[in-house]
Amino acid sequence: MGNTRSGTVSKEILEELKLNTKFTETEIVQWYENFKKQCPMGRISQEQFQAIYAKFFPDSDTNTYAQHVFRSFDMNDDGTLDFKEYIIALHMTSTGKTTSKLEWAFSLFDVDKNGYITKSEVKEICTAIFKLIPKDEVECLPEDENTAEKRADKLWKLFEKGNNEGIAEGKFIQGVLNNDTALHLIQYEPFK
Repeated sequence: MGNTRSGTVSKEILEELKLNTKFTETEIVQWYENFKKQCPMGRISQEQFQAIYAKFFPDSDTNTYAQHVFRSFDMNDDGTLDFKEYIIALHMTSTGKTTSKLEWAFSLFDVDKNGYITKSEVKEICTAIFKLIPKDEVECLPEDENTAEKRADKLWKLFEKGNNEGIAEGKFIQGVLNNDTALHLIQYEPFK
Protein backbone atom coordinates (compact mmCIF):
# COMPACT_ATOMS: atom_id res chain seq x y z
CA MET A 1 0.00 0.00 0.00
CA GLY A 2 1.39 3.42 0.88
CA ASN A 3 4.65 4.24 2.55
CA THR A 4 3.52 4.00 6.16
CA ARG A 5 6.58 5.73 7.55
CA SER A 6 5.93 8.96 5.71
CA GLY A 7 2.16 8.58 5.71
CA THR A 8 1.88 9.13 1.96
CA VAL A 9 0.29 7.02 -0.73
CA SER A 10 2.83 5.11 -2.85
CA LYS A 11 3.57 6.44 -6.33
CA GLU A 12 2.48 3.11 -7.81
CA ILE A 13 -0.98 3.21 -6.23
CA LEU A 14 -1.31 6.93 -6.90
CA GLU A 15 -0.61 6.43 -10.61
CA GLU A 16 -2.94 3.43 -10.81
CA LEU A 17 -5.78 5.34 -9.15
CA LYS A 18 -5.24 8.40 -11.36
CA LEU A 19 -5.42 6.13 -14.40
CA ASN A 20 -8.49 4.16 -13.28
CA THR A 21 -10.63 6.82 -11.59
CA LYS A 22 -11.70 10.39 -12.27
CA PHE A 23 -9.95 11.62 -9.13
CA THR A 24 -7.04 14.03 -9.36
CA GLU A 25 -3.73 13.48 -7.61
CA THR A 26 -4.65 16.14 -5.05
CA GLU A 27 -7.99 14.46 -4.34
CA ILE A 28 -6.39 11.03 -3.98
CA VAL A 29 -3.77 12.39 -1.58
CA GLN A 30 -6.49 14.12 0.47
CA TRP A 31 -8.56 10.92 0.54
CA TYR A 32 -5.48 8.98 1.64
CA GLU A 33 -4.71 11.36 4.50
CA ASN A 34 -8.30 11.12 5.70
CA PHE A 35 -8.31 7.34 5.26
CA LYS A 36 -5.15 6.98 7.37
CA LYS A 37 -6.67 9.14 10.11
CA GLN A 38 -9.81 6.99 10.20
CA CYS A 39 -7.97 3.70 9.65
CA PRO A 40 -4.43 3.95 11.02
CA MET A 41 -3.79 0.27 10.20
CA GLY A 42 -4.51 1.04 6.54
CA ARG A 43 -7.53 -1.23 6.29
CA ILE A 44 -11.26 -1.04 6.97
CA SER A 45 -12.83 -4.09 8.56
CA GLN A 46 -16.34 -5.19 7.67
CA GLU A 47 -17.54 -4.00 11.08
CA GLN A 48 -16.03 -0.54 10.55
CA PHE A 49 -17.58 -0.39 7.09
CA GLN A 50 -20.99 -1.32 8.49
CA ALA A 51 -20.69 1.42 11.12
CA ILE A 52 -19.82 3.99 8.44
CA TYR A 53 -22.70 2.81 6.26
CA ALA A 54 -25.14 3.05 9.16
CA LYS A 55 -24.40 6.78 9.43
CA PHE A 56 -25.82 7.30 5.92
CA PHE A 57 -29.07 5.51 6.81
CA PRO A 58 -29.61 6.21 10.53
CA ASP A 59 -33.26 5.11 10.49
CA SER A 60 -32.68 1.86 8.60
CA ASP A 61 -31.28 -1.62 9.13
CA THR A 62 -28.11 -1.35 7.04
CA ASN A 63 -26.15 -4.39 8.25
CA THR A 64 -27.18 -6.90 5.59
CA TYR A 65 -26.84 -4.49 2.70
CA ALA A 66 -23.53 -3.15 4.01
CA GLN A 67 -22.20 -6.73 4.24
CA HIS A 68 -23.06 -7.29 0.58
CA VAL A 69 -21.58 -3.96 -0.49
CA PHE A 70 -18.42 -4.74 1.49
CA ARG A 71 -18.16 -8.20 -0.14
CA SER A 72 -18.48 -6.66 -3.59
CA PHE A 73 -15.66 -4.18 -2.88
CA ASP A 74 -13.29 -6.62 -1.15
CA MET A 75 -11.62 -7.61 -4.41
CA ASN A 76 -9.00 -9.88 -2.86
CA ASP A 77 -11.42 -11.51 -0.37
CA ASP A 78 -9.20 -10.80 2.64
CA GLY A 79 -12.04 -9.47 4.81
CA THR A 80 -10.80 -5.87 4.72
CA LEU A 81 -10.74 -2.93 2.34
CA ASP A 82 -7.39 -1.31 1.72
CA PHE A 83 -7.07 2.23 0.39
CA LYS A 84 -7.05 1.17 -3.26
CA GLU A 85 -10.22 -0.92 -2.88
CA TYR A 86 -11.83 1.93 -0.97
CA ILE A 87 -11.08 4.55 -3.65
CA ILE A 88 -12.14 2.27 -6.50
CA ALA A 89 -15.40 1.61 -4.63
CA LEU A 90 -15.91 5.33 -4.08
CA HIS A 91 -15.22 6.03 -7.74
CA MET A 92 -17.50 3.30 -9.03
CA THR A 93 -20.45 4.31 -6.89
CA SER A 94 -20.14 8.08 -7.21
CA THR A 95 -18.42 9.17 -10.40
CA GLY A 96 -18.01 6.07 -12.53
CA LYS A 97 -19.65 5.50 -15.90
CA THR A 98 -23.07 3.86 -15.91
CA THR A 99 -21.59 0.60 -17.21
CA SER A 100 -19.00 0.61 -14.41
CA LYS A 101 -21.74 1.14 -11.86
CA LEU A 102 -23.69 -1.74 -13.39
CA GLU A 103 -20.60 -3.96 -13.31
CA TRP A 104 -20.44 -3.20 -9.60
CA ALA A 105 -24.18 -3.83 -9.23
CA PHE A 106 -23.69 -7.22 -10.88
CA SER A 107 -20.94 -8.08 -8.37
CA LEU A 108 -23.30 -7.01 -5.58
CA PHE A 109 -26.06 -9.33 -6.82
CA ASP A 110 -23.63 -12.20 -7.61
CA VAL A 111 -23.54 -13.27 -3.96
CA ASP A 112 -21.68 -16.55 -4.55
CA LYS A 113 -19.27 -14.93 -7.06
CA ASN A 114 -19.81 -17.62 -9.71
CA GLY A 115 -20.35 -15.18 -12.58
CA TYR A 116 -24.14 -15.56 -12.73
CA ILE A 117 -27.04 -14.04 -10.85
CA THR A 118 -29.87 -16.34 -9.81
CA LYS A 119 -33.40 -15.49 -8.73
CA SER A 120 -32.52 -16.41 -5.13
CA GLU A 121 -29.58 -13.96 -5.21
CA VAL A 122 -31.88 -11.25 -6.58
CA LYS A 123 -34.27 -11.93 -3.72
CA GLU A 124 -31.42 -11.82 -1.17
CA ILE A 125 -30.19 -8.43 -2.38
CA CYS A 126 -33.71 -7.03 -2.78
CA THR A 127 -34.38 -8.08 0.83
CA ALA A 128 -31.22 -6.24 1.94
CA ILE A 129 -32.18 -3.15 -0.09
CA PHE A 130 -35.68 -3.26 1.36
CA LYS A 131 -34.27 -3.05 4.89
CA LEU A 132 -32.85 0.36 3.94
CA ILE A 133 -36.26 1.76 3.09
CA PRO A 134 -37.97 3.53 6.00
CA LYS A 135 -41.42 2.15 6.83
CA ASP A 136 -43.20 5.38 5.87
CA GLU A 137 -41.63 5.16 2.40
CA VAL A 138 -42.56 1.47 2.00
CA GLU A 139 -46.20 2.49 2.33
CA CYS A 140 -45.77 4.80 -0.68
CA LEU A 141 -44.27 2.16 -2.99
CA PRO A 142 -46.32 0.76 -5.88
CA GLU A 143 -48.30 -2.37 -5.03
CA ASP A 144 -46.12 -4.59 -7.23
CA GLU A 145 -42.91 -3.64 -5.40
CA ASN A 146 -43.97 -2.92 -1.81
CA THR A 147 -42.27 -6.05 -0.44
CA ALA A 148 -38.81 -7.45 -1.10
CA GLU A 149 -40.34 -10.55 -2.69
CA LYS A 150 -42.52 -8.54 -5.08
CA ARG A 151 -39.57 -6.31 -5.99
CA ALA A 152 -37.37 -9.35 -6.68
CA ASP A 153 -40.09 -11.06 -8.73
CA LYS A 154 -40.70 -7.91 -10.76
CA LEU A 155 -36.98 -7.51 -11.48
CA TRP A 156 -36.52 -11.18 -12.36
CA LYS A 157 -39.46 -11.08 -14.80
CA LEU A 158 -37.81 -8.20 -16.66
CA PHE A 159 -34.90 -10.51 -17.50
CA GLU A 160 -37.27 -13.15 -18.89
CA LYS A 161 -35.49 -16.01 -17.12
CA GLY A 162 -36.89 -19.11 -15.49
CA ASN A 163 -36.65 -19.59 -11.73
CA ASN A 164 -33.62 -21.90 -12.03
CA GLU A 165 -31.73 -20.00 -14.74
CA GLY A 166 -28.91 -17.54 -14.26
CA ILE A 167 -28.01 -14.19 -15.78
CA ALA A 168 -24.45 -13.49 -16.94
CA GLU A 169 -22.92 -10.05 -16.39
CA GLY A 170 -23.32 -8.84 -19.98
CA LYS A 171 -27.01 -9.78 -20.10
CA PHE A 172 -27.57 -8.14 -16.71
CA ILE A 173 -25.94 -4.88 -17.79
CA GLN A 174 -27.74 -4.82 -21.13
CA GLY A 175 -31.05 -5.67 -19.48
CA VAL A 176 -30.73 -2.82 -16.99
CA LEU A 177 -29.51 -0.35 -19.62
CA ASN A 178 -32.53 -1.20 -21.77
CA ASN A 179 -35.08 -0.88 -18.99
CA ASP A 180 -35.54 2.08 -16.63
CA THR A 181 -37.73 -0.04 -14.36
CA ALA A 182 -34.87 -2.52 -13.86
CA LEU A 183 -32.51 0.34 -13.02
CA HIS A 184 -35.00 1.60 -10.44
CA LEU A 185 -35.47 -1.87 -8.91
CA ILE A 186 -31.77 -2.61 -8.31
CA GLN A 187 -31.29 0.37 -6.02
CA TYR A 188 -32.86 2.44 -3.27
CA GLU A 189 -33.22 6.17 -3.75
CA PRO A 190 -34.69 7.97 -0.73
CA PHE A 191 -37.80 10.04 -1.40
CA LYS A 192 -36.34 13.06 0.42
